[in-house]
Amino acid sequence: MQPITEIIPFLRQARQTVIVMHQKPDADAMGSSLGLFHILSGLGHSVSVISPTNWADWLGWMPGAGSVSDYELQKEKADALIAAAEWIFCLDFNTLQRTRRMSETLARAPGKRILIDHHQQPQTEMFHYGISDVSKSSASEMVFDFIISAGLGSRINRDVAECLYAGVMTDTGSFRFSSASASVHRMVAVLKDTGLDHSKVHENLFDNFLENRLRFMGHVLTNRMEIFYEYNTALISIPWKDLVKYQIRTGDTEGLVNFPLTIRGIKFAALIIDRDEEIKCSFRSKGGFDVNLFARNYFEGGGHRNAAGGRSSETLEQTTQRFRASLKDNALQLQ
Repeated sequence: MQPITEIIPFLRQARQTVIVMHQKPDADAMGSSLGLFHILSGLGHSVSVISPTNWADWLGWMPGAGSVSDYELQKEKADALIAAAEWIFCLDFNTLQRTRRMSETLARAPGKRILIDHHQQPQTEMFHYGISDVSKSSASEMVFDFIISAGLGSRINRDVAECLYAGVMTDTGSFRFSSASASVHRMVAVLKDTGLDHSKVHENLFDNFLENRLRFMGHVLTNRMEIFYEYNTALISIPWKDLVKYQIRTGDTEGLVNFPLTIRGIKFAALIIDRDEEIKCSFRSKGGFDVNLFARNYFEGGGHRNAAGGRSSETLEQTTQRFRASLKDNALQLQ
């Protein structure tokens, strides 16, 4: 993988360009992709943004979100766009596998794949150009840095600012995580100078749910949460029937894994959800416990040191039993 700086001299040459993100995109994946979309479109590129799957309704307010294609619903169209693309920007994922059913199409594509990502252990051999920096807070911060390094800072308008702010703000936990470095705050100052209304972005992201989600969260925290004080750990396990009963949609469980970390002494939190087709896992930690390593060792996953995900092909009961057993293996690190 060659440095992403190698493509900067060619940015002003209009090209067929595709931007892709990881499956079930969050605010950072969508925000970084749309922020880059507006910049490249302004330079004359023909740009298409493709998500491997559907996304949460509360991301639909982002400028440009209406033009994003859902690969699972528009596969033939998306495959044609990817096949015709000269540049394929791959944002907020480290391996092609994280694009789900789109991965084979991306691997076969004749265009140049360009990585912008902050997750550990990137699949560098699959990308022609790119940057991978685990010290960065978000893909949105990295897109901002790319824009500035390319001398395109004057092209950051309010639409770009709203998208990038949404990504960096959510991935830093509203700027409370250690990844919210001084450079992040300097970035936000630049975005604010465009006229960005940050309160509007917060409302769109956090005050935009239906009543059933709040009742679902109350039910889950009361009935589906276990605390293992001997391991400073909390587990939330959610059966498929709960998702059906409360009519839970894509994105409605976002952030739920963080709630147990507000309990005094809890250093490690896990969310295990039966999604019917497979079991999905989210892991969060405070301090030195490496959930990226934990997810890789036990749940076919990975991510960051303090935030990672995984999966299981077992039943919910079998998966939670395996999780409980894993706590004994990691007892010393969790105490």
